Amino acid sequence: MSKTLKVDTLQISIYDNPRSMGNAAADFVAQNLNESIWKKGSASLILATGTSQFSFLEALKKKEIDWQKITVFHLDEYLGISEQHPASFRRYLRERILDEVAPKKIYFLNGDAEDLDKEMNDYSNQLKEHPIDIACIGIGENGHIAFNDPPVADFKDAKLVKLVTLDDDCRNQQLGEGWFPSWEEVPKQALTLTIPAILACKAISCVVPDARKAEAVFNTLYKEISTDFPASILRKHPNTRLFLDQDSASKIDNR
Repeated sequence: MSKTLKVDTLQISIYDNPRSMGNAAADFVAQNLNESIWKKGSASLILATGTSQFSFLEALKKKEIDWQKITVFHLDEYLGISEQHPASFRRYLRERILDEVAPKKIYFLNGDAEDLDKEMNDYSNQLKEHPIDIACIGIGENGHIAFNDPPVADFKDAKLVKLVTLDDDCRNQQLGEGWFPSWEEVPKQALTLTIPAILACKAISCVVPDARKAEAVFNTLYKEISTDFPASILRKHPNTRLFLDQDSASKIDNR
C-alpha cells in the first residue's frame, strides 16, 4: 500500500496495482464476515459486479471464510434479461464466485420476473430480515453506486429496491466494458438497491480501480455531497473503506 487518507468519515487506501488493491479489500471483507460469524453465528453480504470487481472477487474466494454461514445478496440487475444472458449479474456472480464457495443462501434480484412489484417487495423484505454486515460495491464512471445514477439517486429514498432508468453515461460504461455488442442492446432500465439500502449496511467495501474512474473518485472525495455525485454520500457512512489503485487515484494528488 502506498498511501492512506481520510475525507470526512471515509477511509481511503491506495495500492500499487489492482491485484494488491483487490487482495486488501478481500481481507477487509473477510475480517468483517468472520467477526459477524464469531459474534452471532452468521453473516449477510452484498456483492457487486462489473469489471472493477474482478481482482477483489478472485481474492475473496481464496480467503478463510465459512461460507455455509453466509447469506448473499447482490446490488442490481438489468430489466428483462435472463440469468443465462452473458451480461446478467446473476450469471456473473455464479460463475466468478458463488458456484465455487457455495454460500448458505443466495437471494438474487430477478430482472426478468413476471411481477416486478412483487419481486422488489420480496427482495426488500429479505433485506429487512437479514441486516447486512458488509456491502461490496463500486463506483460508476458517472459517480453512481449500484444503479443510482445522478438523475435517479435519492439519499432519502423510502424504498430499498426500485426500478430505474439508466442514464446515457451509465449505458455507455456497460457498452465500453464489453457486456453488450451494441448500444441498442444495452438495457434502458434496471432493478437496483437504493442508496439508503446501501447506507444501512454495517460496513461497506468500495473497490474502484482504473484510470477511467479517476474523475468519479475525485468528485466523490472533493465535490459537495449531493446526488450530482451519488458516491459522495459514502463520506457520511461510519464504516466505509475505499480501495483504489494508482490509476483511479491519479487525480487525488493533483488537488
